[in-house]
Amino acid sequence: MVGSGGREHALAWALARSDSLTELHAAPGNPGIAALASCHPVRADDTASLVPLACELDIDLVVVGPEAPLVAGVADALRQRGIAVFGPSAEAARIEGSKAFAKQVMEAAGVPTARTLPVARPPCVVKADGLAAGKGVWVCRTQAELDAGLRAAEALGQPFHVEELLEGEEVSVFALCDGTHALPLPAAQDYKRVGDGDEGPNTGGMGSYSPVPRLSDADVEQLVATIHRPVLAELARRGAPFVGTLFAGLMLTADGPRVLEFNCRFGDPETQSLLPRIDGDLLAVLAAAARGELAGASLPTSPQAAVTVVLAARDYPQRGDAGTPIEGVADAEATGALVFHAGTALHDRRLVTNGGRILNVTALGETVAAARSRAYDAARRIAFAGMRYRSDIAARAGA
Repeated sequence: MVGSGGREHALAWALARSDSLTELHAAPGNPGIAALASCHPVRADDTASLVPLACELDIDLVVVGPEAPLVAGVADALRQRGIAVFGPSAEAARIEGSKAFAKQVMEAAGVPTARTLPVARPPCVVKADGLAAGKGVWVCRTQAELDAGLRAAEALGQPFHVEELLEGEEVSVFALCDGTHALPLPAAQDYKRVGDGDEGPNTGGMGSYSPVPRLSDADVEQLVATIHRPVLAELARRGAPFVGTLFAGLMLTADGPRVLEFNCRFGDPETQSLLPRIDGDLLAVLAAAARGELAGASLPTSPQAAVTVVLAARDYPQRGDAGTPIEGVADAEATGALVFHAGTALHDRRLVTNGGRILNVTALGETVAAARSRAYDAARRIAFAGMRYRSDIAARAGA
């Protein structure tokens, strides 16, 4: 398991439940993952060290969590050494690594997306072309917001473009892919803005829930059939078959679904709400995908809902926090909730903050409302100086 965030903790938790697992290793992992796996002090983006580590440990399967190592080609380097990987090649990962490339692929595949605008006028959206840790998008409804968005995009020092502002409900739809076949996962919805009511700057994600009430299983299958599979076929046609999680951020507009962006990995924090709902053997399915044998695979899902609340540092997303003691995690887990570590460390055997998004609290319930109530009850049992979280995650999802 490559990575160290809340998404990777959720993946490690799900992989550890598999009867087929013999050993679980993580690079670098975190204090939460360390309870499930042997952690190794190798950064996720350190391909030169990851490959020898995987060879030394005689690893059967590598699951890559973050996007940056994938875009940089870690999966290619591992496959060249004969190691199976759940994660796309660098060429296929360009679907996330370059917005321009993704637009070209979608146009060729006939997949609807937002129109690129020749002139920047509000309302519009400014998007960085490359990776920006979930913070490279600026929604501009006024000229002042557009001016600020353009300045922020220019400050990243990479290409950017301007596209139409789509209105509707935003959802995340995931499919596990083996280069040819796509297996849908339940839909999820995340909350990108830092403040209640979607106020403040974009973040990596402040919470999520699954399922999305307005989307049935048949709706999700239809979305994957009309969006993911044509893109999968187009990437294969280009000689870049996609093996891994193909994640489409969609806007459900009055004129039908439109793609906002594609990502080449599991979402964060959507994964923390998705995986606790999976009843099947995730490890077996990821291994089948890595072998190109996903045809006929299934992954049963619980009818229960899940809600995830992100506990963040005081000044996130501008800056994180390090070294502040964290209390109450055991109390939160005693309620039945799952607490996934996202930005934590151990100092003198004491859990402390070490990032922007610190912890993810996930709870299950018969309804979204029940799961939401349990997640917030557990979150309130955790404390660290400056802790902040949104109070409206899944509030509009209904009962």
